[in-house]
Amino acid sequence: MNEALLRSLTPSVLGILVRRGADFAAAEDAVQDALVEALRVWPDDPPRDPKGWLVTVAWRKFLDATRSDVARRRREDLVDEEPAPGPAPAVDDTLQLYFLCAHPSLTPASAVALTLRAVGGLTTRQIAQAYLVPEATMAQRISRAKRTVSGVRFDQPGDVATVLRVLYLVFNEGYSGDVDLAAEAIRLTRQLAAAIDHPEVAGLLALMLLHHARRAARTGPDGSLVPLAEQDRGRWDTKLIAEGIEILQAALTRDRLDEYQAQAAIAALHADAPTAEETDWVQIVEWYDELTRLTDSPVVRLNRAVAVGEADGPRAGLAALTALDASLPRYTAVAAHLHERDGDLATAARLYAEAAQKAPNLAERDHLTRQAARLNSRR
Repeated sequence: MNEALLRSLTPSVLGILVRRGADFAAAEDAVQDALVEALRVWPDDPPRDPKGWLVTVAWRKFLDATRSDVARRRREDLVDEEPAPGPAPAVDDTLQLYFLCAHPSLTPASAVALTLRAVGGLTTRQIAQAYLVPEATMAQRISRAKRTVSGVRFDQPGDVATVLRVLYLVFNEGYSGDVDLAAEAIRLTRQLAAAIDHPEVAGLLALMLLHHARRAARTGPDGSLVPLAEQDRGRWDTKLIAEGIEILQAALTRDRLDEYQAQAAIAALHADAPTAEETDWVQIVEWYDELTRLTDSPVVRLNRAVAVGEADGPRAGLAALTALDASLPRYTAVAAHLHERDGDLATAARLYAEAAQKAPNLAERDHLTRQAARLNSRR
């Protein structure tokens, strides 16, 4: 059973059902039922046309659900006939679905959460981590979004800003290795950049390319995390870096600075440094100042504290850190790093161990545990 194939076909199948008259919530349920049926049937009887099989089964599931629910009788005139058998049209509906999920009836936050869950393939837990909220809170938000759009005709696509937010979060989850969606997010952002001339789209594409260029160097042969300062820069993809910088420079000349362009500028400064020691941390702090002005994000302020620690010394970084909430994700890991830079190895080792207990994934936990063990061995 090729689960990756099922995941890749899901957006197109969902889009076909929506275009044929299904409301989004019912279409999503029908597609999920079809996927379960595929997992049961395909290992012994694989179809010649997987996409056509999924469309046919999902449509039947939708019809069954519609006809069994009295409250949905009014939709039956939209589903009088099942689709004719045969191959499904080879249309990539994924980007269109991103826009449809960003429906005007939803708040931007709810639209992002719904799209990440329904189209992006992320779990509720992953979405909650991205939003820095409890999983139960995010589950309620997604449920409310589904209820809001239940029965709504998806003929009013949402705005670009919401779609960009979704694409960026999908990329970040793929980039972390939890879900391999980074390349898909780049592909969709390229499509969007080709379709509309928009500086924010260009900024996001540049940011994705610059981060993705370093992906091969981010982990060791055993899967362990490799910090940026220790990465083999010879493994960075110079073509992606050059493309990202070119796109960024063109966007910056339009004098419409946004958060994606500012983040891309920071990534470009890292990519442009021949060695970690030659990184222009002063400029990076300046870009973090711009990014803070644009977003006022606590995560941005946390990353800025790291940059200040590199540019002005670890005690300056620790001073910047004191203004932040200690419960912020990765706060303890940043504090450990700055205390190590300041020579306080005992405090740093203790904080690395604490940070390991709070790590969001196994690779990060193992990395922080090794950091604590390394410093304890030196004491």
